[in-house]
Amino acid sequence: MPLDLPALQPLDKHNQLLASNVHPEDWQNPIPKGRYHLVVIGAGTAGLVTAAGAASLGAKVALVERELMGGDCLNVGCVPSKGLLSASRAANAVRNAANVSVKVNGGCHVDFADVMQRMRRLRAGISHHDSAKRFRGLGVDVFLGQGTFLDSSTVQVADRKLSFKKAVIATGARAAKLAIPGWDEVNPLTNETLFSLTELPKKLVVVGGGPIGCEMAQAFARFGSEVHLLEASAHLLSREDQEAALIVQESLRRDGVQVHLEASVKRFEAANVRKYVHFDAKHGPDSSLEANQILVAIGRQPNLEGLGLEVVGVSFDNRSGIQVNDRLQTTNPKIFAAGDVASQYKFTHAADFMARSVIQNALFIGRAKASSLLIPRATYTSPELAQVGLTELQAEELGVASDTFVQQFSSVDRAILDGQTEGFVKVVVKRRTDKILGATVVSEHAGDLIGHLCFAMTHRMGLKKLGSTIHPYPTQAEAIRKLGDQYNCTRLTPTVSKLMKTWLNWTR
Repeated sequence: MPLDLPALQPLDKHNQLLASNVHPEDWQNPIPKGRYHLVVIGAGTAGLVTAAGAASLGAKVALVERELMGGDCLNVGCVPSKGLLSASRAANAVRNAANVSVKVNGGCHVDFADVMQRMRRLRAGISHHDSAKRFRGLGVDVFLGQGTFLDSSTVQVADRKLSFKKAVIATGARAAKLAIPGWDEVNPLTNETLFSLTELPKKLVVVGGGPIGCEMAQAFARFGSEVHLLEASAHLLSREDQEAALIVQESLRRDGVQVHLEASVKRFEAANVRKYVHFDAKHGPDSSLEANQILVAIGRQPNLEGLGLEVVGVSFDNRSGIQVNDRLQTTNPKIFAAGDVASQYKFTHAADFMARSVIQNALFIGRAKASSLLIPRATYTSPELAQVGLTELQAEELGVASDTFVQQFSSVDRAILDGQTEGFVKVVVKRRTDKILGATVVSEHAGDLIGHLCFAMTHRMGLKKLGSTIHPYPTQAEAIRKLGDQYNCTRLTPTVSKLMKTWLNWTR
């Protein structure tokens, strides 16, 4: 194997196929042919989109990756996690089949090893899209190894020196560590090692109640683990609309996750084959939890090591990443940055669209602004929670006068028929207008439904037009149309109503 990465364990045929695609052992770095229009360091989503898009426009592009092409999303993020979530939802559906009058004989048994093998098989099958060979076929020179700036026109990779006109840093981010005693003793899991498990932990402690922590806590509880989830804030998913986050929180508890809020982890401990998490609890005595495995999901930190940023005058911070302006240009005007290494929005779709802006700005006289991107986010628990734009609280904190419209799924026919009445669509609009400032959806299909509202906001469509959009009946998307109806009803003021009655009486 070319790399000793936890993501490639176990070394079965599926992971071997993955490696052959995204970091082939026999890969020979090409001989550079003159100056490149773009040298892209990092082959995660931002780097891949930048390289492929620039090459398709005729640019001469070099793409550098020191680990696995595809980055976190393919290897240790979106793809493997959603593979596990699909299996956990199936297990939950079997267990709750009686709720829709379906009897399942024999109960539900989860073959965890097979669940993980399925995930590895599907991940390997997807990996050819991000493969070194595919990008070579697109006309991109692919270099495997650490890329380091020598000066403002040269990057070195192993024994190759790449001359460039412009460069793009897209090295992504990695799981943040807790600076507490005992980390090395217990060697906790992160998203970079979690997907190498082949045995279901009997007891799992998850530290961090953000999207990754919540998704994996619920999934492993549904697989059969005893799961404890520790969160420092007063509720899970603390960045999200509180009302929506509480629905997700209660759903996790129903699935058996034991949630500990306002809990501060003090140290880890290993004793014989056992692992312990010691924490302070605000609303109870200090406590300790025993675990077979500990998963830490407390955020991300940018990958900056080995790049030689000081040499080329690129300003950065070890926590927030590379400093960029609104055109995604670093403090060195020849070097741009995109994706997790330079953004607070650490999402695959954000990296994708930042990369599109970089292509415009680096290759042409572009004026694409990162601030113009409307970036939604979704947490894929059951129910899902999706958010775009401002919440009610954020609008209030910014001093923006707003109105809020809410449609409960308990009043949407398709949700009733599906047995998925928990949740709502909430839209925040500018006061006395239908201009959408933000939206929250909490439902089984929130990640899909938020796209309707993103489209409306991107194209400056208000609730009035959403109310006039015809949806097939019955669908859960009707909840959005019903919000339009709610807004239209507010326009029927007593004065307007009186005028209408007068008109109808006169024309009778």
